[in-house]
Amino acid sequence: MYFSIIFVIFAVLLILILGICRKRWAIKKVCSMTPIEKCELLNDLIKPFGYCYDKSQDIISSRNDAWQREVGYTALFDRSAAFFNMVFDYLPVYFPYQNRTWLIEFWKGQYGINTGAEIGVYYADDLLSDKELSHAHFDAVADCDMLPLSFCLAKEKTPIASVSKQTWWLTAFCMGQFAKPSQLYLNTSILFPDCDMMHSFLNALHQTELSKECIRACGNEVRIQYGGPQDRHYHCFKRLVRAWAQLNNRLFCRIFLCITRYFCSTVDKLLYLYYLLPFAFRKMLKPRRYRRHKMK
Repeated sequence: MYFSIIFVIFAVLLILILGICRKRWAIKKVCSMTPIEKCELLNDLIKPFGYCYDKSQDIISSRNDAWQREVGYTALFDRSAAFFNMVFDYLPVYFPYQNRTWLIEFWKGQYGINTGAEIGVYYADDLLSDKELSHAHFDAVADCDMLPLSFCLAKEKTPIASVSKQTWWLTAFCMGQFAKPSQLYLNTSILFPDCDMMHSFLNALHQTELSKECIRACGNEVRIQYGGPQDRHYHCFKRLVRAWAQLNNRLFCRIFLCITRYFCSTVDKLLYLYYLLPFAFRKMLKPRRYRRHKMK
């Protein structure tokens, strides 16, 4: 019995010593790299997950060639997101154009340990009825149909990120921050190729819960202010799921910040986590709803 106790104590001490040594090695490894080397390495590491690092704003954003493009979109993603610790407000806008049903959707909220926002552009091959929208599958638009998108994300009055490019999926995620969706404000801009598409989008947008004061149109450009508390009401079970997910998100944010407390920037924190706990690094960047998808 005494031998067993001594063995357990020895094993615990050995684990602690190895953990301290690995932590010091990881810190030294990150500190020995130049800023350019850090950005290049991080971009290489997160490229297979569909993301890139924006050094100027210290945020994670999406790539045009992200593998998520092959998945497309279905409304089930939004309905089930809270089960995967993604708690956000979303505004889907379905509209007809050139014998297709288009979808431009806006998201803002908490994605695990990230506060962020998204704009996605999709379409279906046919004109769909209202009853078909809730279960229809939408494909990400082709390169020739990508739109110039931009948005500024703020938490109450504090700016978080500002991104802009021609794409099918525009995103910005600030790692280690926590926010309630109602605290986030998304100011967006979409430039349409012609007036017909813009007017079709505007007609559909005016039928959503968004107030007319939050919509501005000039030429072929539409600007939208999307923020504050939403009119969407969830049933009791969904509210509990969202509350539980936010509780986990807040906890994991604190754990992430505690583990990476030796560094300030996202690139340093992520590289430190990659060297210290590579399994946690991979799990954090790939949402569970996509785990079965085979990444290139």
